Amino acid sequence: MLRAVTQFPITAMADLPGDGDSDISVVTKTRPKTARPPLYKVLLLNDDYTPMEFVVIVLEKFFGITHGQAVEIMLTVHKKGLAVVGVFSHEIAETKVAQVMDFARRHQHPLQCTMEKEE
Repeated sequence: MLRAVTQFPITAMADLPGDGDSDISVVTKTRPKTARPPLYKVLLLNDDYTPMEFVVIVLEKFFGITHGQAVEIMLTVHKKGLAVVGVFSHEIAETKVAQVMDFARRHQHPLQCTMEKEE
């Protein structure tokens, strides 16, 4: 036997069928906050052998920055010994470091690139 189900739009307690003494509980589901994954800084380190022009090429090629920005970062690396080139998720930072290191080795330059967790 089929029963008809009647739906009542609930806008206020007075709209509920019955004696008005109904006990209504609203169940809410709380979602746990998902933490953002940690970010990693990609650092370029200075050495006495890699040409400045090569560093600029690396910055433009692997980090997609303009020539002017690349020159500024290269000069920071040269003067301060290192510079943060970008901040990425772990996988992307790891890939960028590997790409830079591989490119430098193929061109026989001792350029060093590393990553560290951002605090």
